[in-house]
Amino acid sequence: MPGCDFTRRDLLRWSAVAAAASPLAATGLARAETRSTGRATAVPVDLELVTLTEDRAVITWYTGESGTDDGLGRMVPAPADGEVRYGTHPSRLNHVAGGISSHTPYHHVELTGLEPGRTYYYEARSNGRRAAPTPFTLIAGNAVGTSAYGLGTNGPFSFTTPQPPPGWFLFSIVLCNDLHLGETVAGLVGGQPQYPGISQLPGLPPYPEVMIESLIEDVARLGPAYLLAAGDISAEAVPADLGRAGHFLRRFGRYREDWFVVRGNHDRAHTGDPYAACRAGQWQGNDCFHDAYFPGDEPTYFSADLSGLHVIGLDTYDKPGGGGDAGALSAEQLSWFRADLAAHRDQPTLVFGHHPLVVEESAFPTSPSNALDATQAASILDTYARTPGVFLHHAGHTHRNHRTVSPAAPGVTLQEVAAVKEYPGGFSLLRLHTEGYALNFHKSRGEQARAWSERSRQEILGYWPQFAFGNTVADRNTVVRHDLSGLRRPRG
Repeated sequence: MPGCDFTRRDLLRWSAVAAAASPLAATGLARAETRSTGRATAVPVDLELVTLTEDRAVITWYTGESGTDDGLGRMVPAPADGEVRYGTHPSRLNHVAGGISSHTPYHHVELTGLEPGRTYYYEARSNGRRAAPTPFTLIAGNAVGTSAYGLGTNGPFSFTTPQPPPGWFLFSIVLCNDLHLGETVAGLVGGQPQYPGISQLPGLPPYPEVMIESLIEDVARLGPAYLLAAGDISAEAVPADLGRAGHFLRRFGRYREDWFVVRGNHDRAHTGDPYAACRAGQWQGNDCFHDAYFPGDEPTYFSADLSGLHVIGLDTYDKPGGGGDAGALSAEQLSWFRADLAAHRDQPTLVFGHHPLVVEESAFPTSPSNALDATQAASILDTYARTPGVFLHHAGHTHRNHRTVSPAAPGVTLQEVAAVKEYPGGFSLLRLHTEGYALNFHKSRGEQARAWSERSRQEILGYWPQFAFGNTVADRNTVVRHDLSGLRRPRG
């Protein structure tokens, strides 16, 4: 996660900025409203517009008990009712939608039957009180709408639905990353004691398993044809954790036919007794990830044609190292990658790998470890500019939603997707049409997944949402025109 390799100078600089911009200010309006009643009650906060498509929107928020602290800097969870009132005029919110749970601290409401290209106004309420939005105090951002309407208040807020992707719908693909099976503490920042990690509550299942199980259940509702998992499948490449991840993913379908994985830096070859039975790593130690997902002599990178779509999976830690440095492709992989792109120059192509090519607009200090080796990244972008079929590069590693379009390759969306394993906790759904595509982020819906997501939003003393959620709606929901007419619907 960002900050794992903060220098002391970075840490001091960021801490000074953070101290002047406390996220607790976000609950000020809601708390003031509560204080005026003279009694403790459930306070609705952390309102977010998560998913926005041409015909639906997903809105979430949290209710906590006024005046309490759960030890992580947030209010103790307080179950309450929840509804969203919405309409096409701010003074006529004449539609009402309820949540997937009727009485919960973890509110998740889906608005359906919306019209494409229409502006809507909405407010979320629990116990009759309007929910305050997630704040952006470290970086410019808007968690609740596609316009600034209502910001600085508790609503109503505003969004405009996009037009659907042009052309006929073909199929959809789940893009996910950073499952971290085996992890027990989230949010550690380079061993800095002032930023404590967050663990699952006693008696509950391990949070990586909660989140991946919800992922599999959630995507089943959406009917995608394929799933791509872009690295950090495990916390530290222990064979049992790699196997456990595969156990969950096999519920989606057949490996290397329906779902595919690539290596992240946490999945690198390790040394020590837990790894001794695995093959010798190319660069160091024993490579249990290779054994688990690329048996035999095949390399840990590949390409495949999926219903006419060319998919390239990169191993972005194809190198020696301890995981805390920049990613890189080996010389052999980089040569193969260029040749593969050249051979499919005009075919619609999606590339996925763990490390992003570039990391921009971060609320936290960044370092070379946040991305692929800069020289290699520049070379890849230059190649993309000469490869018109490439339209999307999916990466994880940063644990955030962020969309970048580089002037070096303006026809390619560089999409970072937030981690499965922690706040905001979910995946992106890529919907492919003959003349374009939509990419939409979805939070995990399971009750335990929503509980862990809200608990883990307190990482880095509660500043984590300003980095991870996506500072604009477009960072997690976008529609792009691109010629995909060469694709076909999957059989069956």
